[in-house]
Amino acid sequence: MSYEEYWKKIQQTTDELTSLVETYWQNYSNMGTWQFWFVLSVLILPLVLLYFTVDRKRIFEVFFFGYTVHVLWTYVSIPLERYGYFIHTYFFTPILPFALNMASSALPVGFLLLYQYCTKANKNFYLYMLLLSAFFAFGFGTLEEVLGLIEFGKGMNQLHLFIIDIVIALIAYWFTKLLLKVKNKSLS
Repeated sequence: MSYEEYWKKIQQTTDELTSLVETYWQNYSNMGTWQFWFVLSVLILPLVLLYFTVDRKRIFEVFFFGYTVHVLWTYVSIPLERYGYFIHTYFFTPILPFALNMASSALPVGFLLLYQYCTKANKNFYLYMLLLSAFFAFGFGTLEEVLGLIEFGKGMNQLHLFIIDIVIALIAYWFTKLLLKVKNKSLS
């Protein structure tokens, strides 16, 4: 196949897949299903909680940490879904990544509030992060699987989610600490 033939075939297949996903969403994940409202609540409720609980004096630091978790989880969830390891069978919209509710709201807000609490109360972030990661992976991940909202494929399971949560939270934590160090150095 030539270069042009590959791209023509890729575009054709992409159009077919997009149409298939949109039809699936209209039939099974639309606003008339309880799954849609569950996904929407997992997207909205953490943001409402965040509005009332964020430390506004440290908002840029705390939001930077949460944003880093969001970006990393989004970049991880896309290939996991594309290759069939971790599939969100119900989603808010077929246009955006299917894990939007978790990668953009629940996980970042959960870890962001944990970071805020641990750094303010001088608690061990690493210990609390392990506990929250276990809750998200083994608790919430299992609940979503039982409800049929997610599927694991190709040998992936909650333990893998647990490890991914830990790695992402650690990278976000260290990156935020590095940023604070650079900021403090430039102020002195």
